[in-house]
Amino acid sequence: MAMGAKSDQVKGKAKELVGSTVGDEDLEAEGTADRRAGEMKEKVGKVEDKVEGVID
Repeated sequence: MAMGAKSDQVKGKAKELVGSTVGDEDLEAEGTADRRAGEMKEKVGKVEDKVEGVID
């Protein structure tokens, strides 16, 4: 798995929650972007692992 993928997801979810709680739409949107970036990193990491398995 890509390094930092889970931490990006957790950080993003926290920003989303705080932004939603305090009514800060910008912070909430930033959190959504961070979380989605983490999800994509995780998916890319899984694909890389599968490709390496096929090549080896």
